[in-house]
Amino acid sequence: MNKLLARFHDWCEAHPNRFLNQETVTYLFFGVLTTLVNWIVYYGLTLLGVDYLVSQVIAWIAAVIFAFFTNRRYVFHSDVTDSAGILKEFVGFVGARLLSFLIETFILWLFVEKAGFSELLIKIPASVLTVILNYVFSKLFIFRKKGNENG
Repeated sequence: MNKLLARFHDWCEAHPNRFLNQETVTYLFFGVLTTLVNWIVYYGLTLLGVDYLVSQVIAWIAAVIFAFFTNRRYVFHSDVTDSAGILKEFVGFVGARLLSFLIETFILWLFVEKAGFSELLIKIPASVLTVILNYVFSKLFIFRKKGNENG
């Protein structure tokens, strides 16, 4: 994984772009993997007959744990090494993810229960919104570098 990321870093250095840079592309890559973790767990549980909202909770927990470690190491390159600092990052990360989880779950509930849309039809755009919100929270609040107001 590190060799692949090093090659990608070299490519980004050679092809600079304000919006499509190493951090955003790496975030999107791990965001896709995190979304896949979420969907696989979610749909696996629903296929086993677990209620879709219960499946949503369990899928969220699995995705958050995966996302914390990948975002911390590969996307935002956190240099925090002390236990208290890592715990602070984790609590902030979980808090931000909880907020986006509540938003996504509300969207699912509203459009599936109240409006009668297909779960799959609603899960996709809700997940896209969640990925965007999670990047903003992580970049601006959780993994912000010391002395850098913008990350």
